[in-house]
Amino acid sequence: MILEAFLVVAAALFSVGLFGALTQQSIVMLMMGLELMINGIMLAAAGFWHFLAPTADGQVIVVAVVTAMAIEMATGFAVVTAVYRAKRVDTTDAATELEG
Repeated sequence: MILEAFLVVAAALFSVGLFGALTQQSIVMLMMGLELMINGIMLAAAGFWHFLAPTADGQVIVVAVVTAMAIEMATGFAVVTAVYRAKRVDTTDAATELEG
């Protein structure tokens, strides 16, 4: 594999995630789009580390980012679930009216 292949796949992931984040009204689908965007950035960074500085430091940072993404998504889904159970709101348009 070459660096350009990694970057093309990363750009495709980021583009699909950006499209999903901008077009979806469901909060869960919005979060999935954001997750795809982060995965694209992480894949590009891992590709650069692999080809420019092939050390274990890049792998450790990628594992740390994956762990942080998992925690962030679990927290986000917990908040979405709590908001849905309390107010029956599952779209971004209806969530803008939530206060207090």
